[in-house]
Amino acid sequence: MQLLDWLVLCGTTLFIIIYGLWKNKQEEEQDIGTYLRSGHTLSWFTISLSVISTQASAVTFLSVPGQGYTDGMRFVLFYLGMPLAMVFICVFILPVYYRLNIVTAYQFLETKFDAKVRVLIAFFFLIQRSLAAGISLAAPSIVLSVMLGWNFYYTNIIVGSLVVLYTVLGGSDAISQTQKLQMIIILAGMVAAGYLVVHLLPKEIGFVDALRVAGTSGKLNTIDWSFDWHNKYTIWSGLIGGFFLQMAYFGTDQSQVGRYLGGSTITQSRMGLLFNGMFKLPMQFGILLIGVLLFVFYQHEQPPIFFDKVELQKISKSDYGVEFAQVENKYDKAFVERKKASQSLVKSFQENNQTHIEKAEKEFLEKEKIFQETKKEAGKIIKKNDKDANINDANYIFLTFVTNHIPVGMVGLLIAVILFASMSTTASELNALTSTGMVDMYKRLFFDNGSDKHYILVSKIMTILWGALAIFIAQLSLHLGTLVEVVNMLGSWFYGTILGVFLLAFFSKNLKSNAVFLATIITEILIIAIDFDVFPAVDIAYLWLNVVGTFFVIVLSYLFNFITIIFNKDTFSKK
Repeated sequence: MQLLDWLVLCGTTLFIIIYGLWKNKQEEEQDIGTYLRSGHTLSWFTISLSVISTQASAVTFLSVPGQGYTDGMRFVLFYLGMPLAMVFICVFILPVYYRLNIVTAYQFLETKFDAKVRVLIAFFFLIQRSLAAGISLAAPSIVLSVMLGWNFYYTNIIVGSLVVLYTVLGGSDAISQTQKLQMIIILAGMVAAGYLVVHLLPKEIGFVDALRVAGTSGKLNTIDWSFDWHNKYTIWSGLIGGFFLQMAYFGTDQSQVGRYLGGSTITQSRMGLLFNGMFKLPMQFGILLIGVLLFVFYQHEQPPIFFDKVELQKISKSDYGVEFAQVENKYDKAFVERKKASQSLVKSFQENNQTHIEKAEKEFLEKEKIFQETKKEAGKIIKKNDKDANINDANYIFLTFVTNHIPVGMVGLLIAVILFASMSTTASELNALTSTGMVDMYKRLFFDNGSDKHYILVSKIMTILWGALAIFIAQLSLHLGTLVEVVNMLGSWFYGTILGVFLLAFFSKNLKSNAVFLATIITEILIIAIDFDVFPAVDIAYLWLNVVGTFFVIVLSYLFNFITIIFNKDTFSKK
């Protein structure tokens, strides 16, 4: 990066941190409830940006363009169920939370069942969210390791420590207020990035031409009406599976519940959630579109054979360097052939000759296939040199474009965008982990008569410990694939089970606590077993796990409750 980029990066980062510390100073007299959950002071606008920035982590802005580049626009179907989920939460869930004046969502479960159900679901949340926090933390470490040539693992420790310090110094209100500024800068940066991708396309290629080329490559095949359990992204998996996942995430996940419970009124919280439901889908569409346009851009500007510079350096210095260089020569020739085919395709579009278009599309797809096969050949050599090497380089695509093609000054801004997104999301996640660990574990089970000063001190210690765990998990996350998919896959292990218990708490009557407890444990074991292919005959895409988990918890709870009534076994009694 140039000096101006460093000035922009450091200046904007310093401004955000100072603002957060200033907000923290205003809250010096806060009690434990205010520290862990904003004291009902936030407007709908602050809530909406805080909710969006908590979900839209650095993983979103680093990985989603890579997802669009490699897999096209179909990932946007993941968000189809969000508007419906927001309406459901506003109508049925939010009023209950406000009436009970809870700090964490899991307190509500004890009012309907008992302490062990509350603690079990809180425990599931702690597992799921600690894994997600580690993945979120990995994204900015990837950025700095690529930008500065630093070792990823050392970079991760430095970045993680800074985020933990930032979170410990501020309470929930300071985090929410800071997220508002972070999200405004993030959105401005992504709009600028989208404009520059289009601007840097060759002059003879217009925006519509670029979309038509992307369409020929299958990148715009968004709508899929097939009801296929194995297909990750269809209309039905998005509407049904996505609805259940988003309802679980926004309705039961403390990292989000803690954001909107700080609203000055229930109306402000509702408005914040509904705005998020309307805004998130077009936002994700736009970020995916940046990735699709990058795919077209790199048909005319040669991309590296592998976007991860660290792996390229390792293979070039290895015993396989000569073999890899030979593949690179094939790759260079394949790129030239694909570029010619792409130019011919654009020309045929502009001539609007259907015969020429069909011929050009066929030739382009043939050259594209050869190009991609050459890239796969390079990946095999990298893997042969290091069996632990990550040959999925989607997380590095957008970052490579930023570092090589964005004007001086803008690079610093876009790097700041990714860092802010990480600080925002990880701060919320650590705050949620601490809230749940404090309220649902420490205070509920071990020490219920402490002072606010004691609980705030213990909360800060917990934040440091959760942060250390997140750093450790981040060290392992590079080999998991596209981060944005991984974080949602991990969530799908638990969200269906958790949502099922919450739905029972909201809408059922006279269910025995032990029946729900047993059903929850069995369901979670089944979900993990299904995803790890323990039952080969049951092969479903991860979004459907949220539906299956919810269904099993509800059905098994009523089944065990029925057995209790029939056989009158004391082991299933409520108390």
